[in-house]
Amino acid sequence: MSNYQIITTDVLIVGAGLAGERTAIETASHGLECIILSLVPPRRSHSTAAQGGMQASLGNCAMGEGDNPDIHFADTVKGSDWGCDQDVARMFVETVPIAVRQMAHWGVPWNRVVAGKKKLPDGRIIEDPKDKEGLITARDFGGTAKWRTCYTSDGAGHTLQYAMDSVVIKMGITVHDRTEAIAVIHDGEKCLGMVVRCLRTGELRIYLAKATVIATGGYGRLYGASTNAIINEGSGMFLALETGLVPLGNMEAVQFHPTGMVPVWILITEGARGDGGYLLDKNHHRFMPDYEPVKKELASRDVVSRRMIQHIRKGYGVDSPHGSHLWLDIRHLGAKHINTNLREISNICRNFNGIDPVHDLIPVRPTQHYSMGGVRTNKDGAAYGLKGLFAVGEAACWDLHGFNRLGGNSLAETIVSGMIVGKKVAEYALGATLNYNYFLVQGFAVQQQERINKLINKDYGKENVYHIRREMEQTLMNYVGIFRNGPDLEKAVAKLQELYHRSLRIGLVSSGKWANPELASALRLPGMLKLATCIAYGALKRTESRGSHAREDYPKRDDVNWLKRTLAYWQPGNDLPRLEYEPVKITELPPGDRGYGESSGQNKN
Repeated sequence: MSNYQIITTDVLIVGAGLAGERTAIETASHGLECIILSLVPPRRSHSTAAQGGMQASLGNCAMGEGDNPDIHFADTVKGSDWGCDQDVARMFVETVPIAVRQMAHWGVPWNRVVAGKKKLPDGRIIEDPKDKEGLITARDFGGTAKWRTCYTSDGAGHTLQYAMDSVVIKMGITVHDRTEAIAVIHDGEKCLGMVVRCLRTGELRIYLAKATVIATGGYGRLYGASTNAIINEGSGMFLALETGLVPLGNMEAVQFHPTGMVPVWILITEGARGDGGYLLDKNHHRFMPDYEPVKKELASRDVVSRRMIQHIRKGYGVDSPHGSHLWLDIRHLGAKHINTNLREISNICRNFNGIDPVHDLIPVRPTQHYSMGGVRTNKDGAAYGLKGLFAVGEAACWDLHGFNRLGGNSLAETIVSGMIVGKKVAEYALGATLNYNYFLVQGFAVQQQERINKLINKDYGKENVYHIRREMEQTLMNYVGIFRNGPDLEKAVAKLQELYHRSLRIGLVSSGKWANPELASALRLPGMLKLATCIAYGALKRTESRGSHAREDYPKRDDVNWLKRTLAYWQPGNDLPRLEYEPVKITELPPGDRGYGESSGQNKN
């Protein structure tokens, strides 16, 4: 047996975005040694791309006056369409104001209240009082009763990630970047660590820890069009799933952001609409008030995305070589506002689409953006099924978001979950010992090396990894999108099963040596197809509409039969997940009407 290098630590964190780094800071502050693994240098994490802001009920600005955690809680539960864990939502809303102020202390230059009267794009006059001047301000976001999204122009993720990473460096926390976890090491009851591949050399290493945290972000790149970075392939989720012990929660809950820019699919922040931008159709008619007279462009993301697709289906879309789209109009906000408060999207429009939003309309269409599902954990962030394994951020189904996430709650969740779960990770690690069987852990690495050798030697077959991946992306785009129905979902499941079996017969065209992207893709693809199948199969079996999960053949929310969370397990040798369900516990706010969107009355059929 080959002897692979073993690296030990107290806490191993897989992923160096905001959730991973905040968890590391929390555990290190308890005196624990921590190692962060990352595909990329931390400041290149996808967290850096977040634009709009971070929700916290500070109540400093005029339109946020009277805000408090109770109102934020109600907005979050309604936004989730009553799919979230209300205990988690309560912890979150109580903690996030502390988190925002702490990030200011660590260097985030939040936009501040400027006293005086202001005229909003819709003609309303508001006035920020003198006694609030200089405090952290907020902007309007979808699905909220108050303005509470704290922001730094439209680069909140950038400023938060850089400030967070500076604290990681200051504390001397070890980061091993350009490394990829490819297997969970466990003994059937307890997680021991990860088998890790160096993306520089291709060599395998073993990392062992008292506690292991998955913080790898979402799975957006399963879809052919996504706002996500190319590194967002759901790796942490499928590594947990492949243990056969850890379930994924609510994988059918996929968020589509209303404003992905056509044809590059880069995000155009919700802040553009929060600051007063309008959605227009091919006739330059502002159509959202026709569907949502109260919230207009700022209903929740699932609702706005559906309204946009409905409007396109009625023939009001703008024809283009890339399919029908609609327009986002921010021209009336003026050059000064666009080039300061929305400067990142202004640069994105110019650099990636050759348009100037000061003068031009922005082509947009709903685009895959966020995964509400993930590694199912309890409220302490501990994964179901394996002791010593935790998950945070978008990789987790903690379950703050239920079936729809509110804008501004994701950046907030990364930091708050890092604070809360990081403390629980520290408590666990301080009470644990690292005991392991040498031959067991070496065996996990040997198994992965054998897999690599067989891919290189074409022992499995000669299927092309890129061809299969493109078919997977297109299958999800065609059949598991914003609107879903039984026949389409059945087609998706059948096709994904076929693709999964083909992925087990991949052979490399290249040598597979060193930093080889084809090998990396071949190692990931079977796991990605498992995630895609969990999404499609969970959507097929959930015969209701809730939040982002919109079944045209079951258009109503069904609280009698479906007020429950999907748990997907994948047993070795199977080509479909085993689905189980757990009830959604209602602790404070009983199911009711969201106050926007389609009727959410009970399905009486």
